[in-house]
Amino acid sequence: MTQSPASVAPIRTGLIGFGTSGRVFHSPLLAANPEFSLDLIVTRDPVRREQAGERHPGARLMSTAEDLFAAADDLDLVVIGSPSGTHVELAHAALDAGLAVVVDKPFSVTARDGRGLIEKAVSLGLPLTVFQNRRWDGDFLTLRGLVAAGALGDVRRFESRFEWWKPEQTKSWKVGATIQQGGGVLFDLGAHLIDQALQLFGPVDDVYAETLIRRPGGAADDDTFVALHHGSGVRSHLWMNGIAAQVGPRFHVLGSEAGYTKWGLDGQETALGAGARPTDPGFGVDPESAWGVLGRDGALTRVPTERGNYAAFYTGLADAILRGAPIPVDPRDSLRTITLIERINLLTH
Repeated sequence: MTQSPASVAPIRTGLIGFGTSGRVFHSPLLAANPEFSLDLIVTRDPVRREQAGERHPGARLMSTAEDLFAAADDLDLVVIGSPSGTHVELAHAALDAGLAVVVDKPFSVTARDGRGLIEKAVSLGLPLTVFQNRRWDGDFLTLRGLVAAGALGDVRRFESRFEWWKPEQTKSWKVGATIQQGGGVLFDLGAHLIDQALQLFGPVDDVYAETLIRRPGGAADDDTFVALHHGSGVRSHLWMNGIAAQVGPRFHVLGSEAGYTKWGLDGQETALGAGARPTDPGFGVDPESAWGVLGRDGALTRVPTERGNYAAFYTGLADAILRGAPIPVDPRDSLRTITLIERINLLTH
């Protein structure tokens, strides 16, 4: 995964999907980086097609991934932002076309499929990476720095949550997506929460989980809890819930010397969805009122949140493709997450 299909900028890029993934995350981040050009966008939906044309007038609009792969000679990179169950098939097609690949999370539905993609990328010498953008959340960067500096002492318990109140699912493909198709919050939000826990505290030797369907007629879990025991001794408790009438803290971390508690979600997704650009002044900056607290009860100190930086993913990818640097997210990391998700689904279904 070191050989590059491009040697000079801009890296000619095709984007498959213009839903939340393509519209909110990938296309603004690509447009903000001069080392990429967004040349092709695939979307069938007429409303999204119109949005894509307005926001990226220089891009050719196509209706199918097959159309994009027929034009592979005009590309260096494909970004896959389509529904979860299509990721593996499209990534194989992109690699077969000789293109570098970004796969949105979840990387795959099964560990076997993910392993197959990695093996193919290695055999072809093509870059393959996974968009684990939550590694660049400001609160996670802050916590990672605190843990690395020993500010909490020995971390004993890590609590992490993605929770909100959305009693009706608004994304059509998610309404009917089963776990066999990569549906449910464990594949969606769990792919981030588990990845963050593994990044902080290392491999897992035991797991417990509860995967529940709360919405009437739901096809996959929408209220899930995961407990991990890391070989390092840390216990991670992870909540993901799309129908939480009251939400808990984003992070609550307890160590032998101090704790760290942070409320509220990183604001980059909301800002991008409202039309902000990663280059805007103040993008990714957490207001002081939202800073977390460090210490022990009775002696708490507010800790400035590091600036969130989703754009760092594509900066790192450009470095990898053009200058031979390591890819920003090793797909083997995402494979470990998928292996755990697959294990949890076997335990709970």
